[in-house]
Amino acid sequence: MQSASPSLVDGIRNASRKLVRELGFMRPTLAGTNLSPSAVHAVIEIGRSEAVTARDLGERLNLEKSSVSRLLRRLIDADLLAVTASAEDGRAKRLALTDRGKATLSAINAFAEEQVRAALDRMPADRGSVVLNGIRVYADALEAIRRNERLSVDAAELVAGYRPGVIGRAAEMHARFYAREAGFGQFFESKVATEFAAFASRLDRPANGLWSAVYGEQIVGTVAIDGEDMGPSAAHLRWFIVADGYRGAGVGRRLLGEAVAFCDRLGFAETVLWAFRGLDAARRLYESAGFVLAEERPGNQWGREVVEQRFVRPAL
Repeated sequence: MQSASPSLVDGIRNASRKLVRELGFMRPTLAGTNLSPSAVHAVIEIGRSEAVTARDLGERLNLEKSSVSRLLRRLIDADLLAVTASAEDGRAKRLALTDRGKATLSAINAFAEEQVRAALDRMPADRGSVVLNGIRVYADALEAIRRNERLSVDAAELVAGYRPGVIGRAAEMHARFYAREAGFGQFFESKVATEFAAFASRLDRPANGLWSAVYGEQIVGTVAIDGEDMGPSAAHLRWFIVADGYRGAGVGRRLLGEAVAFCDRLGFAETVLWAFRGLDAARRLYESAGFVLAEERPGNQWGREVVEQRFVRPAL
Protein backbone atom coordinates (compact mmCIF):
# COMPACT_ATOMS: atom_id res chain seq x y z
CA MET A 1 0.00 0.00 0.00
CA GLN A 2 1.40 3.40 -0.96
CA SER A 3 1.76 5.92 1.86
CA ALA A 4 -0.47 8.94 1.25
CA SER A 5 0.38 12.18 2.98
CA PRO A 6 -2.14 13.54 5.53
CA SER A 7 -2.53 16.68 3.43
CA LEU A 8 -3.43 14.62 0.36
CA VAL A 9 -5.99 12.56 2.26
CA ASP A 10 -7.51 15.67 3.83
CA GLY A 11 -7.61 17.44 0.48
CA ILE A 12 -9.45 14.57 -1.21
CA ARG A 13 -11.94 14.38 1.67
CA ASN A 14 -12.62 18.11 1.48
CA ALA A 15 -13.04 18.03 -2.29
CA SER A 16 -15.36 15.00 -2.04
CA ARG A 17 -17.65 16.74 0.46
CA LYS A 18 -17.73 19.87 -1.66
CA LEU A 19 -18.53 17.84 -4.78
CA VAL A 20 -21.44 16.13 -3.03
CA ARG A 21 -22.82 19.50 -1.90
CA GLU A 22 -22.39 21.27 -5.24
CA LEU A 23 -24.00 18.44 -7.19
CA GLY A 24 -27.04 18.71 -4.93
CA PHE A 25 -26.88 15.40 -3.11
CA MET A 26 -27.61 17.08 0.23
CA ARG A 27 -31.07 18.10 -1.01
CA PRO A 28 -34.11 15.79 -0.87
CA THR A 29 -34.47 15.91 -4.67
CA LEU A 30 -31.93 15.95 -7.49
CA ALA A 31 -31.34 17.13 -11.07
CA GLY A 32 -34.33 19.46 -11.24
CA THR A 33 -36.82 16.66 -10.56
CA ASN A 34 -38.98 15.74 -7.60
CA LEU A 35 -37.07 12.47 -7.28
CA SER A 36 -34.57 11.48 -4.60
CA PRO A 37 -30.90 11.05 -5.56
CA SER A 38 -31.25 7.25 -5.49
CA ALA A 39 -34.34 7.41 -7.71
CA VAL A 40 -32.56 9.66 -10.20
CA HIS A 41 -29.67 7.18 -10.35
CA ALA A 42 -32.11 4.31 -10.84
CA VAL A 43 -33.86 6.05 -13.76
CA ILE A 44 -30.50 6.71 -15.42
CA GLU A 45 -29.23 3.14 -15.01
CA ILE A 46 -32.49 1.59 -16.21
CA GLY A 47 -32.62 3.94 -19.18
CA ARG A 48 -29.02 3.12 -20.17
CA SER A 49 -29.68 -0.64 -20.32
CA GLU A 50 -31.77 -2.69 -22.70
CA ALA A 51 -32.42 -5.41 -20.15
CA VAL A 52 -31.76 -4.76 -16.47
CA THR A 53 -33.19 -6.67 -13.51
CA ALA A 54 -33.76 -5.60 -9.93
CA ARG A 55 -30.68 -7.56 -8.94
CA ASP A 56 -28.59 -5.81 -11.59
CA LEU A 57 -29.83 -2.45 -10.38
CA GLY A 58 -29.00 -3.20 -6.77
CA GLU A 59 -25.45 -4.15 -7.76
CA ARG A 60 -24.94 -0.99 -9.79
CA LEU A 61 -26.38 1.32 -7.14
CA ASN A 62 -24.74 -0.55 -4.24
CA LEU A 63 -28.10 -0.93 -2.48
CA GLU A 64 -29.57 -3.78 -0.46
CA LYS A 65 -32.43 -5.83 -1.87
CA SER A 66 -35.02 -4.29 0.46
CA SER A 67 -33.93 -0.76 -0.49
CA VAL A 68 -34.17 -1.61 -4.19
CA SER A 69 -37.67 -3.03 -3.72
CA ARG A 70 -38.91 0.16 -2.02
CA LEU A 71 -37.24 2.30 -4.66
CA LEU A 72 -38.82 0.37 -7.53
CA ARG A 73 -42.25 0.54 -5.89
CA ARG A 74 -42.01 4.35 -5.75
CA LEU A 75 -41.01 4.53 -9.41
CA ILE A 76 -43.87 2.23 -10.43
CA ASP A 77 -46.38 4.29 -8.41
CA ALA A 78 -45.09 7.44 -10.15
CA ASP A 79 -45.70 5.79 -13.56
CA LEU A 80 -42.01 5.99 -14.40
CA LEU A 81 -41.30 2.27 -14.45
CA ALA A 82 -42.79 -0.92 -15.87
CA VAL A 83 -41.82 -4.42 -14.68
CA THR A 84 -42.19 -7.54 -16.83
CA ALA A 85 -41.04 -11.15 -16.52
CA SER A 86 -37.72 -11.91 -18.20
CA ALA A 87 -38.01 -14.09 -21.30
CA GLU A 88 -34.89 -16.04 -20.24
CA ASP A 89 -35.82 -16.52 -16.58
CA GLY A 90 -39.41 -16.11 -15.41
CA ARG A 91 -38.24 -15.52 -11.85
CA ALA A 92 -36.28 -12.45 -12.91
CA LYS A 93 -38.11 -9.18 -13.49
CA ARG A 94 -37.03 -6.96 -16.35
CA LEU A 95 -37.18 -3.22 -15.71
CA ALA A 96 -38.05 -0.69 -18.37
CA LEU A 97 -38.96 3.00 -18.31
CA THR A 98 -42.47 4.04 -19.30
CA ASP A 99 -43.00 6.92 -21.71
CA ARG A 100 -43.20 9.21 -18.71
CA GLY A 101 -40.01 7.67 -17.35
CA LYS A 102 -38.22 8.24 -20.66
CA ALA A 103 -39.30 11.90 -20.63
CA THR A 104 -38.00 12.21 -17.08
CA LEU A 105 -34.70 10.65 -18.13
CA SER A 106 -34.37 13.17 -20.98
CA ALA A 107 -34.92 16.01 -18.54
CA ILE A 108 -32.36 14.56 -16.10
CA ASN A 109 -29.79 14.19 -18.86
CA ALA A 110 -30.36 17.74 -20.11
CA PHE A 111 -29.98 19.11 -16.57
CA ALA A 112 -26.79 17.10 -15.90
CA GLU A 113 -25.19 17.89 -19.25
CA GLU A 114 -25.76 21.60 -18.76
CA GLN A 115 -24.32 21.36 -15.24
CA VAL A 116 -21.15 19.70 -16.56
CA ARG A 117 -20.80 22.06 -19.52
CA ALA A 118 -21.22 25.12 -17.29
CA ALA A 119 -18.48 23.87 -14.97
CA LEU A 120 -16.15 23.08 -17.90
CA ASP A 121 -16.70 26.59 -19.29
CA ARG A 122 -15.33 28.01 -16.04
CA MET A 123 -12.03 26.13 -16.11
CA PRO A 124 -9.07 26.15 -18.52
CA ALA A 125 -9.75 24.05 -21.60
CA ASP A 126 -7.03 21.52 -20.83
CA ARG A 127 -8.35 20.74 -17.33
CA GLY A 128 -11.43 18.82 -18.46
CA SER A 129 -9.47 15.65 -19.20
CA VAL A 130 -7.71 15.99 -15.84
CA VAL A 131 -11.09 16.10 -14.10
CA LEU A 132 -12.33 13.07 -16.05
CA ASN A 133 -9.23 10.99 -15.32
CA GLY A 134 -9.17 11.93 -11.64
CA ILE A 135 -12.83 11.18 -11.00
CA ARG A 136 -12.69 7.94 -12.99
CA VAL A 137 -9.63 6.57 -11.21
CA TYR A 138 -10.91 7.55 -7.76
CA ALA A 139 -14.34 6.05 -8.41
CA ASP A 140 -12.77 2.85 -9.74
CA ALA A 141 -10.54 2.63 -6.65
CA LEU A 142 -13.51 3.04 -4.30
CA GLU A 143 -15.38 0.30 -6.18
CA ALA A 144 -12.34 -1.96 -5.93
CA ILE A 145 -12.35 -1.47 -2.14
CA ARG A 146 -16.04 -2.42 -1.93
CA ARG A 147 -15.46 -5.54 -4.01
CA ASN A 148 -12.23 -6.36 -2.18
CA GLU A 149 -10.38 -6.41 -5.48
CA ARG A 150 -7.21 -4.89 -6.86
CA LEU A 151 -7.83 -1.77 -8.90
CA SER A 152 -8.21 -2.97 -12.46
CA VAL A 153 -6.75 -0.87 -15.22
CA ASP A 154 -7.31 -3.39 -17.99
CA ALA A 155 -9.17 -0.59 -19.74
CA ALA A 156 -5.83 1.17 -20.23
CA GLU A 157 -5.21 1.21 -23.97
CA LEU A 158 -1.76 0.55 -25.38
CA VAL A 159 -1.08 3.07 -28.13
CA ALA A 160 1.86 2.65 -30.50
CA GLY A 161 3.85 5.57 -31.83
CA TYR A 162 4.08 9.22 -30.98
CA ARG A 163 1.20 10.76 -29.05
CA PRO A 164 0.92 14.48 -28.21
CA GLY A 165 2.31 15.08 -24.73
CA VAL A 166 4.17 11.77 -24.46
CA ILE A 167 7.66 13.31 -24.22
CA GLY A 168 6.77 15.65 -21.37
CA ARG A 169 4.66 13.04 -19.61
CA ALA A 170 7.42 10.41 -19.78
CA ALA A 171 9.92 12.90 -18.37
CA GLU A 172 7.51 13.81 -15.57
CA MET A 173 6.81 10.19 -14.59
CA HIS A 174 10.53 9.39 -14.55
CA ALA A 175 11.40 12.52 -12.58
CA ARG A 176 8.78 11.94 -9.90
CA PHE A 177 9.52 8.27 -9.39
CA TYR A 178 13.31 8.45 -9.40
CA ALA A 179 13.48 11.58 -7.27
CA ARG A 180 11.65 9.62 -4.60
CA GLU A 181 13.41 6.29 -5.07
CA ALA A 182 16.97 7.40 -5.82
CA GLY A 183 17.30 11.12 -5.22
CA PHE A 184 17.75 11.93 -8.92
CA GLY A 185 17.20 15.58 -9.77
CA GLN A 186 17.21 18.14 -12.56
CA PHE A 187 20.07 16.52 -14.49
CA PHE A 188 18.15 13.26 -14.76
CA GLU A 189 14.85 14.84 -15.80
CA SER A 190 16.60 16.96 -18.44
CA LYS A 191 18.46 13.91 -19.73
CA VAL A 192 15.24 11.93 -20.09
CA ALA A 193 13.42 14.78 -21.85
CA THR A 194 16.32 15.60 -24.21
CA GLU A 195 17.10 12.04 -25.23
CA PHE A 196 13.43 11.06 -25.54
CA ALA A 197 12.78 14.08 -27.78
CA ALA A 198 15.73 13.16 -30.00
CA PHE A 199 14.53 9.56 -30.18
CA ALA A 200 10.98 10.62 -31.11
CA SER A 201 12.30 12.19 -34.31
CA ARG A 202 13.50 8.70 -35.36
CA LEU A 203 10.20 6.89 -34.84
CA ASP A 204 9.58 6.78 -38.58
CA ARG A 205 12.41 4.22 -38.87
CA PRO A 206 11.26 0.60 -38.64
CA ALA A 207 13.80 -0.48 -36.00
CA ASN A 208 12.36 1.94 -33.42
CA GLY A 209 9.13 1.61 -31.45
CA LEU A 210 7.23 3.48 -28.75
CA TRP A 211 4.18 2.44 -26.75
CA SER A 212 2.07 4.41 -24.29
CA ALA A 213 -0.49 3.10 -21.83
CA VAL A 214 -3.45 5.47 -21.89
CA TYR A 215 -6.18 5.45 -19.26
CA GLY A 216 -9.03 7.76 -20.16
CA GLU A 217 -7.04 10.47 -21.88
CA GLN A 218 -4.01 10.34 -19.61
CA ILE A 219 -0.71 8.64 -20.39
CA VAL A 220 0.04 6.35 -17.44
CA GLY A 221 3.02 4.43 -18.78
CA THR A 222 5.60 4.32 -21.57
CA VAL A 223 8.25 2.04 -23.04
CA ALA A 224 10.43 2.38 -26.11
CA ILE A 225 12.72 0.23 -28.22
CA ASP A 226 15.66 2.05 -29.77
CA GLY A 227 16.91 -0.27 -32.46
CA GLU A 228 19.74 1.99 -33.64
CA ASP A 229 21.86 3.28 -30.75
CA MET A 230 23.45 -0.08 -29.83
CA GLY A 231 24.35 -1.32 -33.29
CA PRO A 232 22.43 -3.33 -35.88
CA SER A 233 21.94 -6.52 -33.87
CA ALA A 234 20.92 -5.20 -30.44
CA ALA A 235 17.79 -3.42 -29.28
CA HIS A 236 17.84 -0.93 -26.41
CA LEU A 237 14.77 -0.97 -24.17
CA ARG A 238 14.34 2.56 -22.80
CA TRP A 239 11.99 4.86 -20.88
CA PHE A 240 10.02 2.08 -19.27
CA ILE A 241 7.90 3.70 -16.57
CA VAL A 242 4.44 3.34 -15.05
CA ALA A 243 2.79 6.23 -13.20
CA ASP A 244 2.15 6.25 -9.47
CA GLY A 245 -1.12 4.52 -8.70
CA TYR A 246 -0.95 2.14 -11.68
CA ARG A 247 1.90 -0.15 -10.66
CA GLY A 248 1.07 -3.70 -9.67
CA ALA A 249 -2.02 -3.86 -11.85
CA GLY A 250 -0.50 -5.30 -15.02
CA VAL A 251 0.15 -2.11 -16.99
CA GLY A 252 3.92 -2.52 -16.89
CA ARG A 253 3.73 -6.18 -17.84
CA ARG A 254 1.59 -5.34 -20.87
CA LEU A 255 3.95 -2.57 -21.99
CA LEU A 256 7.00 -4.78 -21.56
CA GLY A 257 5.26 -7.57 -23.47
CA GLU A 258 4.63 -5.26 -26.44
CA ALA A 259 8.25 -4.13 -26.46
CA VAL A 260 9.86 -7.59 -26.38
CA ALA A 261 7.37 -8.93 -28.93
CA PHE A 262 8.47 -6.11 -31.25
CA CYS A 263 12.11 -7.12 -30.76
CA ASP A 264 11.30 -10.75 -31.51
CA ARG A 265 9.45 -9.83 -34.70
CA LEU A 266 12.39 -7.75 -35.95
CA GLY A 267 14.89 -10.47 -35.11
CA PHE A 268 17.30 -8.59 -32.84
CA ALA A 269 20.01 -10.85 -31.43
CA GLU A 270 19.50 -9.37 -27.97
CA THR A 271 17.61 -6.69 -26.11
CA VAL A 272 19.43 -4.62 -23.49
CA LEU A 273 18.16 -2.39 -20.69
CA TRP A 274 19.96 -0.43 -18.00
CA ALA A 275 18.72 -0.14 -14.42
CA PHE A 276 20.35 0.09 -11.00
CA ARG A 277 20.49 -1.96 -7.83
CA GLY A 278 17.53 -1.65 -5.48
CA LEU A 279 14.65 -1.67 -7.97
CA ASP A 280 13.56 -5.13 -6.89
CA ALA A 281 9.98 -5.08 -8.23
CA ALA A 282 11.18 -3.90 -11.64
CA ARG A 283 13.91 -6.54 -11.67
CA ARG A 284 11.36 -9.30 -11.09
CA LEU A 285 9.34 -7.99 -14.01
CA TYR A 286 12.41 -7.88 -16.27
CA GLU A 287 13.36 -11.43 -15.34
CA SER A 288 9.83 -12.68 -15.98
CA ALA A 289 10.19 -11.36 -19.53
CA GLY A 290 13.47 -13.25 -20.08
CA PHE A 291 16.06 -10.63 -19.08
CA VAL A 292 19.11 -11.73 -17.08
CA LEU A 293 21.60 -9.59 -15.18
CA ALA A 294 24.76 -9.45 -17.30
CA GLU A 295 26.79 -6.69 -15.67
CA GLU A 296 26.86 -4.63 -12.49
CA ARG A 297 29.14 -1.65 -11.81
CA PRO A 298 29.21 1.76 -10.11
CA GLY A 299 28.21 4.58 -12.43
CA ASN A 300 26.64 8.03 -12.59
CA GLN A 301 25.07 8.22 -16.04
CA TRP A 302 21.86 9.53 -14.45
CA GLY A 303 23.50 12.28 -12.42
CA ARG A 304 24.12 10.47 -9.13
CA GLU A 305 26.33 7.48 -8.41
CA VAL A 306 24.47 4.20 -8.13
CA VAL A 307 25.29 0.56 -8.83
CA GLU A 308 24.23 0.35 -12.45
CA GLN A 309 22.91 -2.91 -13.84
CA ARG A 310 22.81 -4.10 -17.45
CA PHE A 311 20.14 -6.69 -18.23
CA VAL A 312 20.16 -8.68 -21.45
CA ARG A 313 17.41 -10.72 -23.08
CA PRO A 314 18.81 -13.06 -25.76
CA ALA A 315 16.79 -13.72 -28.88
CA LEU A 316 14.31 -16.57 -28.55
